[in-house]
Amino acid sequence: MSDVTVAQFAEVLKVPVERLLAQLTEAGIGVSGADAVISEDAKMELLGYLRRSRGEADGSATDGAPKKITLKRRTQSEIKLASSQGRARTVNVEVRRKRTYVKRDELEKEARQQQEEVDRKRREEEELRLEQERRERAEQERAEQERLERERREQEAARLKAEEEARAAEEARRQKDARKREGGERDRGAEEVRVWPRAAPEPVRAPVDDRSTTRYGRQELHVATDISGRRKKKRPTRRTGSVTLDARHAFERPTVPVVREVEIPESIKVSELAQKMAVKGNEVIKVLMKLGTMATINQVIDQDTAMLVVEEMGHTPKAAQAGGLEAEILRRPGVDAGELKARPPVVTIMGHVDHGKTSLLDFIRSTRVAAGEAGGITQHIGAYCIDTPNGRISFLDTPGHEAFTAMRARGARVTDIVVLVVAADDGVKPQTEEAIQHARAADVPIVVAINKIDKSDADPERVRNELVQRGVVPEEWGGETLFVNVSARTGAGVDKLLETLLLQAELLDLKAPDSGPATGVVIESGLEKGRGAVATVLITGGLLRQGDVLLAGQEYGRVRVMYDAAGDTVREAGASMPVVVLGLSGIPAAGDEAVVLPDERQARELSDLRKARSRDTKLAQQPSTRLEDVFSQLGSGAKSVQLLIKADVHGSAEALRDALTKLGTSEVGVKVIGSSAGGITESDVNLAAASGATIIGFNVRADGAARDAIKTTGVDVRYYSIIYQAIDDVKAAMTGMLAPEIREQIVGLAQVREVFRSPRFGSVAGCLVVDGHVRRSNPVRVLRDNVVIFEGDLDSLRRFKDDVAEVRAGTECGIGVRNYSDVKVGDQIECFERVQVARTL
Repeated sequence: MSDVTVAQFAEVLKVPVERLLAQLTEAGIGVSGADAVISEDAKMELLGYLRRSRGEADGSATDGAPKKITLKRRTQSEIKLASSQGRARTVNVEVRRKRTYVKRDELEKEARQQQEEVDRKRREEEELRLEQERRERAEQERAEQERLERERREQEAARLKAEEEARAAEEARRQKDARKREGGERDRGAEEVRVWPRAAPEPVRAPVDDRSTTRYGRQELHVATDISGRRKKKRPTRRTGSVTLDARHAFERPTVPVVREVEIPESIKVSELAQKMAVKGNEVIKVLMKLGTMATINQVIDQDTAMLVVEEMGHTPKAAQAGGLEAEILRRPGVDAGELKARPPVVTIMGHVDHGKTSLLDFIRSTRVAAGEAGGITQHIGAYCIDTPNGRISFLDTPGHEAFTAMRARGARVTDIVVLVVAADDGVKPQTEEAIQHARAADVPIVVAINKIDKSDADPERVRNELVQRGVVPEEWGGETLFVNVSARTGAGVDKLLETLLLQAELLDLKAPDSGPATGVVIESGLEKGRGAVATVLITGGLLRQGDVLLAGQEYGRVRVMYDAAGDTVREAGASMPVVVLGLSGIPAAGDEAVVLPDERQARELSDLRKARSRDTKLAQQPSTRLEDVFSQLGSGAKSVQLLIKADVHGSAEALRDALTKLGTSEVGVKVIGSSAGGITESDVNLAAASGATIIGFNVRADGAARDAIKTTGVDVRYYSIIYQAIDDVKAAMTGMLAPEIREQIVGLAQVREVFRSPRFGSVAGCLVVDGHVRRSNPVRVLRDNVVIFEGDLDSLRRFKDDVAEVRAGTECGIGVRNYSDVKVGDQIECFERVQVARTL
């Protein structure tokens, strides 16, 4: 800043000229007046004087610097105000500003002091707490010592009392022995008689031991206690004998290890297993950890693991007989009551999807069941009882879709004859082979019905040849299987098929009790609105009446109503008759055995027993807690689709769950958090919301409360009536969760012809694009002798002196590679791009 006058300097400092002149005079700087020029040195001298004077006035530190500086500013202005009469009025306004600056060192010093005060208080509180803890520990130790001393005194008193009792018993035994020897030692016996009357004046008041109160006709024997007392005083060395008596009851370790035979049920708690082996639970937990299984004292383990633990600890494991109490309850009089009579055959129709199984059954029943099924495919097990001119036949119609494997296996287990339906125009398919395997596993005869012979491209002989290759040989070719050509559309061959089935049933000589408590198998089960739990039961023996107490799997109840296949109410059902039963406490699982019990108490007891066993089995089959499995789960980042399945019947829920679970891969899995029969309820929605799952409703809908919960939680609910549509949607969702595949495609290649040095870009390669094109936005690789030596991005791409975005083949250009300057003549620069390709399962 150039030299200025005092007036100008006062204006810059915003102080009056007179005050500034006075300060200059006090500082010893001579000036003539306001127009005098003030130099830079004079300014610095004035500043130093002001600092020194301010420091002394504020009592600053020894260096003369003030602890705080207060600046005051005052400005004046005018404001024109308009009055109500229209005249303007001018008002002078003065604004005063005051700002104080505090030295940073002072603030830090004050903060340190506050922090030291806080630390001091914290230390004092910590010392008080430690002192309190020491006092409490001292009190606890003193109380513990007093307790130990009290226990020691009690034990000492108990020991002394035991010694007294032992001495009294020993003395009584000796007196008894002396009395036995009395007959052989008369002289000594007479001497003893002369001694005893001295203590006989008070025989009743003397304390008498219970073990020595036996009378032998001599009143003197009551003074034996007094004599023992006198002998005890004269012979204090009896303590040695009492110690010997106590040592006789002490624990002695067996010289040979005790090997126990441990009976192990299907599942058992760790604590119960330890109790059976007479060891501590910690020992069993240690053995489980050695085997690689983390378990607690109350955890349930399966039978195989328990047997390994028993063998490891040196004992002999024995698998418990399943259903001990259950067999005892079911072993009741009257089960086999009733005369064995011929019963109708149970025929299961099996085959590939869309080969005409249900259509064939429709013609036999003269109904239209297939038209009512979603998508024209059967998704439930249908049970029907049909009267023919030659007798009654019970039919089971199984689904042909690949997802309903369990349903077909269940149908083969409860059937007498399997009708294998094969389309004459389609031949043997995967589900056809599967049906053959189920029939052979159940050891039931097969009757092949070659359907759709009315079509122009039908070839029954080709079907026979294909079945022969699978081991199903026709009877006319020397085999044991009956073949019948039929047409479900025209009805050709249906009568012959029914005759063949009845003939096969006569050969099997099927019989069952016609009375007594009924037994059966649950074919299908579900939950219907207004009816509750509904189960389709195929009676295998006995007679089921309305009002009987029925136990089906884990559920029980009194039969309230029964319906036949036509929906008519029936009051009793015999062997081989399928009926729909209402009145069970819950939905039984398809395939469970049903049996009638005498009273409801036994049914409830057995139901609780089965539920407890099922719960223990589920606990034992929970996700593995082996150490290696835990670490593998922590290291795997596999994704999963969470699903909650609700279906109209138990079999459909089971089939849908199995089919969706099989879709899982190593990267994306399907986790079914729950599957059951019945409509979608509010609790299902809350469960799905908590676990982030999608609800799949198969032929069911959500009730009013569930719909409100869906709106509130935003849970995704999908409704389906055809199983393969649900499978396709879940598969599409899993495909979307797969990480895309990254592929690299070479888009251009440039040959380095010359290398230039640039102060801005470093080494710049003069190149000729020999193939494709080079884009500035794409990554590049530098190749030398066809070996990649660097991979990175382009720093610059020029054509002559212009920056360009792309250079095509046959064109020269300058290329600068970012963070790489070792480009040489003859190198190749390869330009490529990364493309994401969607993956599929």
